[in-house]
Amino acid sequence: MDIKNVANMPAFITKDGSEIRELLAYRNSAVKNQSLAEARVPVGGSTQEHYHPKAEEIYYITAGTGRMRIESEMQDVRVGDAIAISFGKRHKLWNTGTETLKLLCCCAPAYEHSDTIITET
Repeated sequence: MDIKNVANMPAFITKDGSEIRELLAYRNSAVKNQSLAEARVPVGGSTQEHYHPKAEEIYYITAGTGRMRIESEMQDVRVGDAIAISFGKRHKLWNTGTETLKLLCCCAPAYEHSDTIITET
């Protein structure tokens, strides 16, 4: 049985600048075709705009508020929102609130730095 607790997972910075704690992926569990991580964006912070040629993502907001852009569409997001991001779609997330923005990120196939293409400097 694979059970991981976010408090015990080391943080690392992804290619888009997010602070991530990878909960389940082939690197640390029996999961082979997807990954689940908690991402944190500090107050006033954002990810770099990017896309994934292979992976589709689901973001699920668990704390804070933000603004999500996928391609040319922009929408405010808050706790309880689930966001579908198709592979190949440019996306960026801003923390617009007064607390750390926290979200669960599910990637299929699993997150890889090599599948992240930054589209802004």
